[in-house]
Amino acid sequence: MDFSIFIQNIDKLKCVPLGGLPSQFKMAPAVRPIFDLYKIAEFKPKLSAVLALFYPNEQGKTYFILTKRAQYKGVHSDQISFPGGKVKLEDSNLEATALRETYEEISVKNVQVIRQLTTTYIPPSNFYVTPFLGYLNKTDVFMPNNEVSEILEVDLDDFLNDSCLGVKNLSTSYMQNIDVPCFKLNNHIVWGATAMMLSEIKDMFHAL
Repeated sequence: MDFSIFIQNIDKLKCVPLGGLPSQFKMAPAVRPIFDLYKIAEFKPKLSAVLALFYPNEQGKTYFILTKRAQYKGVHSDQISFPGGKVKLEDSNLEATALRETYEEISVKNVQVIRQLTTTYIPPSNFYVTPFLGYLNKTDVFMPNNEVSEILEVDLDDFLNDSCLGVKNLSTSYMQNIDVPCFKLNNHIVWGATAMMLSEIKDMFHAL
């Protein structure tokens, strides 16, 4: 998609109905439970926010950013995610969290936020993650911090093509030998909460 077309569609992106959990759960493992808000509240989850950041590449095509987490002692080590992280006392709201974490992780400022998307609960780490959709008006240089081992610059057209959809058999900290729906992007497998959030974003673009 030419970035000029992306810009023309921003007002529509602000208004298109969100797919919510039905959209997200298209990319969830069959064994993943759906928790209602009362149950999630009982778990006292940690609040966090992430940013789906779109921008023009040097050829004027629309791309967005994913990051590969560095290896650490945690359930999300080495996984693909959006830039973002947990809420800090200094953050005025969840949007501020997403913007601060994006700056810390990939050194990006001047983000224009389009809207908030559907919050996702992540059982293994007990995080309640709120995604935001945003964009840059021009190409930028992305510089990762020590939490990020790799930056993935993903072509929006490649993502919207169903050829990137797949299934991967995985064993994780909470499930063994399970077929998991995934996106295959930039030679990486994107699954779990990030894939669920991407599913809602994909449905938004298809609804334009």
